[in-house]
Amino acid sequence: MGSFPNSNMDTNSPAEVQKKQRRVLLIFFCIPVSPGESRVIWVFPRNFAVWIDKVIPRWIFHVRNNLILDSDLYLLHVEERKIAEVGASNWQKACFVPTKSDAQVIAFRKWFRKYSNDQVDWGAKFNGLLPPTPAREQLMDRYWTHVVNCSSCRAAVKGLKVLEVCLQVISIGLIGIIAAAREKIVSTATRTATVSTALLFYLASRWLAHFIYRNFYYHDYNHAFK
Repeated sequence: MGSFPNSNMDTNSPAEVQKKQRRVLLIFFCIPVSPGESRVIWVFPRNFAVWIDKVIPRWIFHVRNNLILDSDLYLLHVEERKIAEVGASNWQKACFVPTKSDAQVIAFRKWFRKYSNDQVDWGAKFNGLLPPTPAREQLMDRYWTHVVNCSSCRAAVKGLKVLEVCLQVISIGLIGIIAAAREKIVSTATRTATVSTALLFYLASRWLAHFIYRNFYYHDYNHAFK
């Protein structure tokens, strides 16, 4: 958020100050597609530094934004099952909504009860029962829920994996060169520097492999450690 200037020196009206205030929003549509599963269509608009979007690849923003979406994914999954246990019409028994910010949740539930009888009409396609809770890695999987459908993230994974292999090849190549070279031809200092460089390339490849897995395949999120 932007900082406000000192009130004694500020000649702008409150409306002008509000207009200049920097904001980043999360706007999304959550569309039920089957019991226990929804499709999320989201965007993170902001009113400042929009030129960055033309410079920085989209996948970098997606990696950051997915952290925000993942932060509540498991909680919502568990809460959905708690509501199912007490019955959708008794959802208040499974939720605690005491603050003013919860007013929209309560309003939505009232609307949902009035126009949809507290449930999604699946017709004859589904029976409405929730499927068993999958493994956490499957529930919070990023590759099949996002990457395969995102051209920017797909390209990033492909490029980063190529870089990972290149780092490993260079590391092995350097070790091979030193192993094949005669001691009289290559000095001890050169050997040490080359082996150290090979080790750095290998460690970089391992770090990159972890980065790829953590950001494009599975990134666990535990509120207790945040």
